[in-house]
Amino acid sequence: MYAIVKFKGKQYKIKEGEEFDVDRIDAQKGDKVSIDDILFLSPDNQEPLFSQENLKKTKVLCEVLKQGKGKKEFSFKTNSRTNYKRKIGFRPSFTKLKVLKIEL
Repeated sequence: MYAIVKFKGKQYKIKEGEEFDVDRIDAQKGDKVSIDDILFLSPDNQEPLFSQENLKKTKVLCEVLKQGKGKKEFSFKTNSRTNYKRKIGFRPSFTKLKVLKIEL
């Protein structure tokens, strides 16, 4: 069984027992997080669910595994006429979640 969920403005394809990264949320390691905004659900050996009436009853329970920072990303700005150079670095924060259960 897999589901497509919307969480903090982004969409993720998830399965039970799978780990995935989301933008940082305010939760400690071991906390439980519930995701209610499900866009698509495909149960095993059954027809997929699209209708909002069926999906409103569905929840995805996740556990916070860790808080961390991603790989450093750089942006570089130059102006060749004035020999202007500027380098900016950024490390995005993320939260790693593990899907415990998809409740129908």
